Amino acid sequence: MKHLIAITGPTASGKTRQAVALARELDGEIISADSRQLYRGMDIGTGKDLSEYGDVPYHLTDVAEAGERWNLHDYLFHYHSAFNDIVARDCQPILCGGTGLYLEHAVGRVELPQVPENPQLREDLKDLTIDQLAERLASLKQLHNVTDLDTTQRAIRAIEIAEYMAAHPDVAALTRPHPDPKSIIIALDIPRDDRRRRIEARLDARLQEGMIDEVKRLLDSGLTPDQLIYYGLEYKFVTLHIIGQLTYAEMREQLLIAIRQFAKRQMTWLRGMERRGWTLHWLPYDLPPAEFVTCVLTLAHAHGTLS
Repeated sequence: MKHLIAITGPTASGKTRQAVALARELDGEIISADSRQLYRGMDIGTGKDLSEYGDVPYHLTDVAEAGERWNLHDYLFHYHSAFNDIVARDCQPILCGGTGLYLEHAVGRVELPQVPENPQLREDLKDLTIDQLAERLASLKQLHNVTDLDTTQRAIRAIEIAEYMAAHPDVAALTRPHPDPKSIIIALDIPRDDRRRRIEARLDARLQEGMIDEVKRLLDSGLTPDQLIYYGLEYKFVTLHIIGQLTYAEMREQLLIAIRQFAKRQMTWLRGMERRGWTLHWLPYDLPPAEFVTCVLTLAHAHGTLS
């Protein structure tokens, strides 16, 4: 049996480079745990860095059209499909990304079941406002997926699922993490000052690489400003600049602040995982790839991840 190796950390910590080095050593394939790298055409702004992969196979990147809105259920369905395919070919699955919600549920082997429709409940909810639906949903579960409240239709479906789970605790138990004890999570530890410096340098590099033109192409393809603003960070602030709501200087400054805040939230999630009982093995972000691989192999053999 193949056990999962996950590599995570805040934005700009160099996850892709290290994951690729590990994949080359282990005949591995990488599964993305990044909620925005799913979308085609959103390359520079999401930092796909596809050139870094070389001949290393990767999954769950460029699998959806820009403008779509995947949720956790969508992600997990495709994650398990990719994982099973990799294992069936006797290759090593390596999960890489910084979307904590996706990471935790994937490593926890959570599979969200298909929930049947409830016609009576839908009839009862159909005239409620989105705010009323949000209040009812919040009374049933902790809100992680903002896509649950994108539309009244999505909100009603989320309530339908939450109420079904409350009525079927045996099914609900399947949606809680049941980790493979031999899977391992490697987290890249980057000091705050280094993180802030690297975020700024990477932002300027992406602007020079043509990130503004990328957003213009997406708008020219038929996407609306609101559709791109939904994805946040680069796509939000660059779109606001293109439509004239922010100057270039305002866009860069506000985006820089937002990315730094995002990195802080990523670290908060990872520390929260530790409080929830997960073991994260922290390695310095700036280890040379060869040294990083050696450290991971040592940990993985000691943990029983690799036989």
